[in-house]
Amino acid sequence: MERKQFELGDVVQMKKQHPCGSNEMEIIRMGMDIRIKCVGCKHSVLIPRAKFEKNMKKVLRSKASDEGLAES
Repeated sequence: MERKQFELGDVVQMKKQHPCGSNEMEIIRMGMDIRIKCVGCKHSVLIPRAKFEKNMKKVLRSKASDEGLAES
């Protein structure tokens, strides 16, 4: 199975939504654990990388593509 690609600053869609109703999370810290911040209510959660990779659906907005648009 292919490993999911994500970077610091990306906004990802999770399988389960946050209690506030949003399922968009921004990656704000990466390591063995990953800290994600809810785009809706700004609450942050620290979860193990394995659990994050299992529960992440897809990358909605990549920080790298946003920077590329700003440079042109």
